[in-house]
Amino acid sequence: MFIQTESTPNPATLKFLPGRDVMGDGQVADFPSKEAAGRSPLARGLFELPEVSRVFFGADFISVTKRDGDWRHIKPAILGTI
Repeated sequence: MFIQTESTPNPATLKFLPGRDVMGDGQVADFPSKEAAGRSPLARGLFELPEVSRVFFGADFISVTKRDGDWRHIKPAILGTI
């Protein structure tokens, strides 16, 4: 699967575009913490990465917010999880 990335206005958040539906039209899911991710295997997997502080699923994208660190080091682990 080829996953594109896009920057967002928030430099701590990166948008991942897998080229397929994530939630579907008009649907979203917000996971502001690891505890909130219980219903989603993908969100739980992303929270296993210590740098991840928030996960959001949109219709056709996944956005990930990091605590700190450089995206060059964090992005490959996120892509592997997705």
